[in-house]
Amino acid sequence: MTPENPGTASAKASVLAVVKNLADGAIARDLTRELPREQVRAVVEAGFSRLRIPKELGGDGLTIPEWGDVLIELAAADSNIPQIFRGHIAFVEDIVHRPDDDYRKLWLGRLLDGEMVGNAWAEAGPTAMGQKNTLFTWKDDELTVSGQKHYTTGSIFADWADVSGIHQEQSVAGFVSIHQTGVTVQDNWDGFGQRTTGTGTLFLDEARVDPRDVAPLGDRIRYQAALYQWILLVVQAGIAVAVERDITEAVRTRSRNYSHSSADLAKDDPNIQSIVGEISSIAYTARALTRGVAEALQRASETGVAGRDSEEDREANLVAEIRSEQAQVMLSELVPRSATLLFNALGASAASVGRGLDRHWRNSRTVASHNPVIFKQRAIGDWLLNGTPPPVDWNVGTPPTTKTATTDPERP
Repeated sequence: MTPENPGTASAKASVLAVVKNLADGAIARDLTRELPREQVRAVVEAGFSRLRIPKELGGDGLTIPEWGDVLIELAAADSNIPQIFRGHIAFVEDIVHRPDDDYRKLWLGRLLDGEMVGNAWAEAGPTAMGQKNTLFTWKDDELTVSGQKHYTTGSIFADWADVSGIHQEQSVAGFVSIHQTGVTVQDNWDGFGQRTTGTGTLFLDEARVDPRDVAPLGDRIRYQAALYQWILLVVQAGIAVAVERDITEAVRTRSRNYSHSSADLAKDDPNIQSIVGEISSIAYTARALTRGVAEALQRASETGVAGRDSEEDREANLVAEIRSEQAQVMLSELVPRSATLLFNALGASAASVGRGLDRHWRNSRTVASHNPVIFKQRAIGDWLLNGTPPPVDWNVGTPPTTKTATTDPERP
């Protein structure tokens, strides 16, 4: 048996060792909207990128389910952290599955050296459906990119931004160095939840791009949409685990009680026990569903290596997408419910801003608002009833019509 590389075998342990530091300041950061710059850098330096990179290439070689277990622990400590790494996680997965050439070696080296990639796909402003105003163009023998990107999660912490746009009338994505003139990242995210993800706006003004870093979006891994959704499921699972942790500790140590309670201590009250039991069951369900999606993604990653676009590979990718949507439908309801049930088991003091218990609901509800669940459950139904594959290459924008949803259709 080949011995493990002693320099990389501890990446998982090193990343998990950072968890306590993440949790210690999570409430304060949420209250003040302080970006977790030091915490993100600590996770990176602990070997975050190495987790999924194969052992023979210098990483830990975790499977996607194993990777997910680590991510859930990070999310339970601070739910913002895995979402910050959402674009980076997808990038690592794509690089791992690229052909073994000099370009792949270049990026693997950067990842192993601790460089980070952020996300920059969404167009800012009232962009027409399917249109991108971000353009890659040649200027004086240099490839540059100009435009504005919104919801650029992770980019404010990163070294590179994964920027989508148009190049020579083709939909592409390119990796743009953050550390150059012509690139500005603004933290203008004002959501009531996931406050410290740095999900702001990226401004690009003739920023330089290495032509090697620009490629058609269709070249990416086939299960990228499901992977992106899975990361949000990881966040939901982490929130559910955090709710279970916080309610258990709060009830165990609670000495005050109501005169009409069913027991002297809250922990002995069967009504409270029932609530805690439901919260724990939701946490278990969230973990189980997230792992189920991870297993489907792992299968898709393996079939992609064996034969991309084969019948087996297409089936594996379909299953991964459906499983991610099914889990999203359930966790979008269950985890916010868990975060609400928490208050039923405590007194008015639970509403204290300083305790930060409300952040669990705010964070879960915000995550659930990504990729609206109503469209996902409809896609599942259409697939089951009519065999229609769910859409995986979709976009957001202004429809190319002047009609509105409230306009009555013309009658014959």
